[in-house]
Amino acid sequence: METERAYNTSRRRLMQGTGLAIAAMSLAPTMTVKSALAQTSDWDKVFPKSETVDHQKVSFKNRYGIMLAGDLYLPKNRGSQPLPALAIGGPFGAVKEQSSGLYAQTMAERGFAALAFDPSFTGESGGEPRNVASPDINTEDFSAAVDYLGLQSFIDRERIGVIGICGWGGMALNAVAVDKRVKAVVATTMYDMTRVMSKGYNDSVTQEQRAQALEQMSRQRWVDAENGTPAYQPPYNELKGGEAQFLVDYNDYYMTPRGYHPRAVNSGNAWSQTTPLSFMNMPILTYIAEISPRPLLLVHGADAHSRYFSETAFAAAAEPKELMIIPDANHTDLYDRMDKIPFDRIADFFGQHLA
Repeated sequence: METERAYNTSRRRLMQGTGLAIAAMSLAPTMTVKSALAQTSDWDKVFPKSETVDHQKVSFKNRYGIMLAGDLYLPKNRGSQPLPALAIGGPFGAVKEQSSGLYAQTMAERGFAALAFDPSFTGESGGEPRNVASPDINTEDFSAAVDYLGLQSFIDRERIGVIGICGWGGMALNAVAVDKRVKAVVATTMYDMTRVMSKGYNDSVTQEQRAQALEQMSRQRWVDAENGTPAYQPPYNELKGGEAQFLVDYNDYYMTPRGYHPRAVNSGNAWSQTTPLSFMNMPILTYIAEISPRPLLLVHGADAHSRYFSETAFAAAAEPKELMIIPDANHTDLYDRMDKIPFDRIADFFGQHLA
């Protein structure tokens, strides 16, 4: 009983931090949060609109026929020459109106065409049921974004890079390892979602706990099949008191005007209870060395609870590679803190390798 209680406590904490829960739990009441989204009637981002960037909504299909929604950002003074381009996704459980959109707009200010997109089954993208994730399909989403960028006449298809944030940092690395069209990749404040779902934080989940999780999710499939719809976990990023600091940090981004967005899984919504199933046996960074000889830049906060993900990935990757540790930065600081995110270094990195 004590082992089971400790296991369930650990998984609930994991759920609050990353949008993951293993145990089947009943839904709690949905939170109501005041949002400071729009600055104009048609601007639904959590960050200010740049006066030097053009923005347009776009859509494109992935290889599985799912229609993805994106925000394309272009420098206003772009001239007539085809642009280098970036496909940008993340964090895990976020939407394009949050961190990935901020990254995209900021990189467009620096001369890149930048596409922030909603992953399959989330945000404004298609796919049913809603709020499920897949290491395969979500890896494919990056390549579908590369498909789209490479078909635009104003983009140089031989100069495409990728940025992945948080859990989509791991997806980005997996995508670039297999998609040789991508010339360079940056992963910031990276999570390996297959590792954390199957092994817990710092690989702390025991074999017994893993078996319990798989037993629970396996049986939940019968419940979902009987109901014809998946059950969902409790709303994410509520604080009840006594949480670890990194959970407080998630709440400070996703549940306040700083980063709240009603479509985001992490902003008081939730993944399905069986979402972790497809992550449990699929380590997405197995082939990270095959990114080489294309360059890799990993960026992580010195104080981030997740720092070990980037350090392990860096050790497994082949040259050329760089690990940049940002002093006095936690995990969520690299979502939106303009004084913490090294945009100048990221722009220089892509400027060099997409030349």
